Amino acid sequence: MPFDKDDQSFFINDKVNDTIQKKQQELKLFREALPSGGRLAGLDVGTKTIGLAVCDSQWIIASPSETIRRKKFTLDFELLKQFITKQQIKGLVIGLPLSLDGTDSPRTQSVRAFSRNMEPLGLPVLMWDERWSTKAVTRTLLEADASRARRSEVVDKMAAAYILQGAIDSFAMI
Repeated sequence: MPFDKDDQSFFINDKVNDTIQKKQQELKLFREALPSGGRLAGLDVGTKTIGLAVCDSQWIIASPSETIRRKKFTLDFELLKQFITKQQIKGLVIGLPLSLDGTDSPRTQSVRAFSRNMEPLGLPVLMWDERWSTKAVTRTLLEADASRARRSEVVDKMAAAYILQGAIDSFAMI
């Protein structure tokens, strides 16, 4: 089949390849900024809660940890600092709520601002696409026949673990 210069799929594939290369570069820079070993924290930042997860120091498995009920940012930040100190966290993976088409939304901008506000902690931060994370976790909880109350109690920290696991699994690709 001859090449058709008007074929849009060629340009779409170029864009996808550029996006993949950019993500791999971000992942590589994040990995290089981390000390060898050390625990990472995953954050699922919502308007009402922040789900927290941690992984082991070899970056093999992520586990849900806790959920912070949001108040004012200064209080949220203090609780996060305590969590980071207690868990000996060396880097943050923050879920980025992109729109389904991959573009930013007002919620995305809010999470990016939250991420910038984490800079005083001095930790490397990786923004990780979290599309479908809460939905995937909710589906798993429904399949496990978890009650509505139980789902509400654990969904945010489990989404944080899902986000963190996706990032650490991707370390193998770089």
